[in-house]
Amino acid sequence: MNDKPLVVLGLLGTTLDAGVGPNRWHRWRPTVSLCQHDSLLVSRIELLHDPRFLDLAQSIRKDLHSVSPDTEIRLRALAIRDPWDFEEVYGALHDFARSYPFDPDREDYLVHITTGTHVAQICLFLLTETRHFPARLIQTSPQKAPKRDEAGTYAVIDLDLSKYDRLAARFRTEQREGLAFLKGGIDTRNGPFNRLVERIEQVAGTSRDPILLTGPTGAGKSMLARRIYELKKARRQLSGEYVEVNSAVLRGDSAMSALFGHVKGAFTGAVGPRPGLLRKADGGLLFLDEIGELGLDEQAMLLRALEEKCFLPVGSDQEVRSEFQLIVGTNRDLSSRVQAGEFRDDLLARINLWTFRLPPLRDRKEDIEPNFDYELDRFAQRTGVRVTCNREARERFLQFSTSSEARWTGNFRDLAGAVARMATLAPGGRITRGVVDEEIERLAGVWRSPAGESSESGFVDALLGPERASRLDHFDRVQLEEVLAVCARTRSLSEAGRLLFASSRAQKAKANDSDRLRKYLARFDLSFDEIRRQGPV
Repeated sequence: MNDKPLVVLGLLGTTLDAGVGPNRWHRWRPTVSLCQHDSLLVSRIELLHDPRFLDLAQSIRKDLHSVSPDTEIRLRALAIRDPWDFEEVYGALHDFARSYPFDPDREDYLVHITTGTHVAQICLFLLTETRHFPARLIQTSPQKAPKRDEAGTYAVIDLDLSKYDRLAARFRTEQREGLAFLKGGIDTRNGPFNRLVERIEQVAGTSRDPILLTGPTGAGKSMLARRIYELKKARRQLSGEYVEVNSAVLRGDSAMSALFGHVKGAFTGAVGPRPGLLRKADGGLLFLDEIGELGLDEQAMLLRALEEKCFLPVGSDQEVRSEFQLIVGTNRDLSSRVQAGEFRDDLLARINLWTFRLPPLRDRKEDIEPNFDYELDRFAQRTGVRVTCNREARERFLQFSTSSEARWTGNFRDLAGAVARMATLAPGGRITRGVVDEEIERLAGVWRSPAGESSESGFVDALLGPERASRLDHFDRVQLEEVLAVCARTRSLSEAGRLLFASSRAQKAKANDSDRLRKYLARFDLSFDEIRRQGPV
């Protein structure tokens, strides 16, 4: 305690505080005991009581004055019809807290949680934890035999848990375990990525709002989403299933049915009911990858399901409910899709509360070595064969993989594939320099054209996704590759526009190169900044 006056707020105990005649001084009474300790100097007691027990409250005030004449006792009537009704008790105490003139700069406050029903004690705890009462808690208890006396004992509890060294150490340990789990046990060394995972762990541990994971294909969005689920499940924050779906495969009439389900006879071929993925994820986590590919109708239904926790299955006039945590992933610029009229701005606003961009592998070169070891371990788990790598081969692969020659357009998928191939071809279960050189030649061939010039073909696949890129006409693909090459080697949108439209701009009175290029890129859901971030040069 410090030098500020100490004020205790508590409820009258209609049973524990009761007592008449001289014998009442031979029994422990929690409210009276507050003023029976030399080490606890109480300046004022705010005694909350039901108006029906005014006589008992006045009797307790007299006894308090007799043991501590300098303590001011204020009786506060608090009408509660049913002391076991949580809503009524919490509402009454909340209203009192809001109206009370707390002055923490001048006074210290304790909330007495020994008296009152269990419901009242819980409510006092919650209101103190949320700082509606700017106080610490005090708990009193009778002295055990043989030293039993009317004063008993007391304990002050500060809900700022950071002040408790052992508890703080537990929280730090739990956080470290959570971070290691989210990273798959990989000892990542990239500072920005480690800070990103720390923030994700903090958000995942406390929030049920949607999480948006962005970043290039192969950056690890799917793996991270599953690990977030497993972490929340281990902490008992989720009880349902993990449901993952790639929105790019949800096409046409089947998309609505797959997500929201249908009833029997809803359409031709609906021979039986289908629950849908949202209902399957009830109580769990739904990961919608490539959400930018979701149709506008499905987007509208998803938004309603997020906001109201209910939706209509196809062909049904009866709503169903589903409470699920949503994580979405995309390698697209959703803002550009909104501008193009292909993504709902209200849905983007709803899922954009927590957005985390996973960096490409080329921005995490420090993490290639630990991920190389991780992939070797994964190979051993899948095949039952432990493969090692000699020192010369390891140094050669790491030297190449962290150099400017390594494009890593497929990010961790490229790395996982490279390790799997080398491990499979390793003679006698040991990767040699020859195996590494063969793999380096293969990777270089994928990332470079035969003439040795930088090729944008893999870049198109990385930005659009292999499935969507495969639907481009050859004419459109060649044109897009040239545009991407110019954007990747220029410093600004206007500079790229000047190069691409050099002839036609000379014939215009007013140049609009930037706008023309921006609109062209928007046709493919691309932006200049995204191309520069993920560019192969």
